[in-house]
Amino acid sequence: MRIAQVAPLHESVPPRLYGGTERVVAHLTDELVRQGHDVTLFASGDSRTAARLVSVCDEAQRLRGTCVDSLAEHMLLVEQVAQRAGEFDVIHFHIGPLHLPVVRRLSTPHVTTMHGRLDLPELGRLFREFDDVPLVSISNAQRAPLEGAHWVGTVHHGFPRDLLRFSPEPGEYFAFMGRISPEKRLDRAIAIATACGVPLRVAAKVDPADRTYFESTIAPLLDNPLVDFVGEIGDDAKSAFLGGARALLFPIDWPEPFGLVMIEALACGVPVVAFGGGSVAEIVEDGVTGFIVGSLDEAISAAARVGRLSRRACRAAFDERFTAERMASDYVDIYARLQSGRRGPRRVGGSVRAERVA
Repeated sequence: MRIAQVAPLHESVPPRLYGGTERVVAHLTDELVRQGHDVTLFASGDSRTAARLVSVCDEAQRLRGTCVDSLAEHMLLVEQVAQRAGEFDVIHFHIGPLHLPVVRRLSTPHVTTMHGRLDLPELGRLFREFDDVPLVSISNAQRAPLEGAHWVGTVHHGFPRDLLRFSPEPGEYFAFMGRISPEKRLDRAIAIATACGVPLRVAAKVDPADRTYFESTIAPLLDNPLVDFVGEIGDDAKSAFLGGARALLFPIDWPEPFGLVMIEALACGVPVVAFGGGSVAEIVEDGVTGFIVGSLDEAISAAARVGRLSRRACRAAFDERFTAERMASDYVDIYARLQSGRRGPRRVGGSVRAERVA
């Protein structure tokens, strides 16, 4: 199958440091190539891929620091894909809604994975207009605000089995990894670790939009002697960082669309203590691969007893449900249905929910 993958330009594919969407696109693209497909990746020029790379900019936007208008390059990206659409059997977009007016006018089958939150008021009207554009959600919970959109499946993220190492023995700290923002609630993680008397290691980025929040709310908490702030890390450091933890603390306060760090922790054998919301119940099996809690007191109690959970069960859950091989196969099923215009059966116990595709 001739497949185009269209990635955001904010980060390289895969990203050098933080970047969930671009990391998923990297794993999906390379796995599709491994499975024998002819894949073209539209991404920044500093991307690393097994596919054919096409770029409209030499370097990803965030880390080069000189991009003033990110939209301009993304519009060039959409136009480039549209001009070459006839070369592909299917085009897979990962760039949010930017391309919607263009793709509804293309004859090439296409699908768009929505990677972000969908509970924003403007999106309802947008997707009522574009209710003919096939969409994939990354969790069943993510699609709740837009149930009337043209969903053709849910595909949980995955990554290669050998990317992160399994660590059979827990270390002496809790881990927090991701973004520092109001909805990620690092303040809760610090409170949980402090109540348990356990060190907390924090590997996280601060976006410009969250700088004021970080300086006013989080920075004073980093003086806590139990807190070790290490900043952003890449894939090469995650096995040691996550694998050495007793547990990943995931104390979110928003409808998390997926939460890639949860499956990264499971791959390392690390259980997750997470506040319920969004995708959490689809990723964490309560009492087996972690604990799902509803309050700070519950989180403290869960973190204190997390050592009772089997780290091998955590890794087994990753191997069964969250590999790149499974993710790519699920997407290939959707691509084939889009080409034929048929409905597929609902996969019981899997991540794909097949629905109307025409």
